[in-house]
Amino acid sequence: MRDMSRFDAERLHQLIANHARYTRSSRARRILEDWDAYLPKFRKVMPVEYRKALAEMERAQAEQPLAAAGE
Repeated sequence: MRDMSRFDAERLHQLIANHARYTRSSRARRILEDWDAYLPKFRKVMPVEYRKALAEMERAQAEQPLAAAGE
């Protein structure tokens, strides 16, 4: 759950719920029934360069208020 935001977890839950509804998957139902136990087993996967770009954007946004206060 370290890399997943609350919105990622909500989206994952919705995707699994849709899968359960459309396919009648017993595994999907089990996951939804015991969501708190299963959620930490999921990992967010993304390209390394994309992760670096997101981190750079966060740094730039964090520095922006500091730069504006110094003017």
